[in-house]
Amino acid sequence: MMIIGIDVGKAKLDALWLKDTTTGANKTKMFANTAQGHAALIEWALHQTQSPLESLHFIMEATGVYSDAIAHALYQAGAQVSVLNPAHVRDYAKSIGVRTKTDKKDSGVLARYGATQQPRLWRPEPTEIRYLKALLSRYEAINEDIQREKNRREKAEVIQAVDVVTSIDTVLEQLIKEKKRLEQLINQHIDQHPRLKQDREFLESIPGVGPVVSRYMLSVLRSRAFESGPQSAAFLGLVPVHHESGSSVRGRARLSKTGNATVRAKLYMAAVVAIQHNPDIKKQYERLLKNGKTKMSALGAAMRKLVQICFGVLKHQKSYRAQAV
Repeated sequence: MMIIGIDVGKAKLDALWLKDTTTGANKTKMFANTAQGHAALIEWALHQTQSPLESLHFIMEATGVYSDAIAHALYQAGAQVSVLNPAHVRDYAKSIGVRTKTDKKDSGVLARYGATQQPRLWRPEPTEIRYLKALLSRYEAINEDIQREKNRREKAEVIQAVDVVTSIDTVLEQLIKEKKRLEQLINQHIDQHPRLKQDREFLESIPGVGPVVSRYMLSVLRSRAFESGPQSAAFLGLVPVHHESGSSVRGRARLSKTGNATVRAKLYMAAVVAIQHNPDIKKQYERLLKNGKTKMSALGAAMRKLVQICFGVLKHQKSYRAQAV
């Protein structure tokens, strides 16, 4: 397998083919991060390696829209692609003694990571999920704008700036209209895809999961092939991280928080409801408190269990049925 690391920037791609992992011998070249640049990168890789495209493994960090285009181009062309969590790459770079940061060094680190760590192969998200995520992202941005305008209105009222309040009210009216329009678009999009529509019904059969949480869980659980409930909870940063050293250091465990913060915030509120109305989660929450866990620790466990239940109803394509007696 031929490994090629790509440091992805907004305007350019720095590629490095690791010819020999022992000596570090390599070939490098820079390309524009455009459709023409992607085609040139593929042509260069084929020429340099003299290998079929399916035997080439391209390694890059996740950089949002900048890495999406090249990842899709390489995948559609038939190459193997891995898109890595930047935090994992930074930790790996430190472990091999790389302290400085340059484009060539970054692509070299990525190539060495691919050669030694066997990263998971990337698969593009289904088109309907990508579109759902885009709608949800815009919906969340409008929500944040509404809150900012409300905060500004409070300040304007304090100083009795009537004209400013009027201006803010005008903007708020439009933002609220747009929020309602986006909500309709999100629901229409889900309804237009029978699988998403059915999955939403399964999710909303879970006490604690309402329309808002069901949309976000659809966007997460249908974005990739999770193998288990715990894996999906870990992806969202809901696994506990323990701080222990020897026999004297016993720090309080905390959530890893490595996943999507927006989804975690929605799950937090859903878990608060679930510990009151979901029999399985309520039973677990009360048991943990009885065993001496803090309320926050027990609530974190409730969030994990809620995600695992969501995974379960989608995996088995069945509505929720309480297991607690």
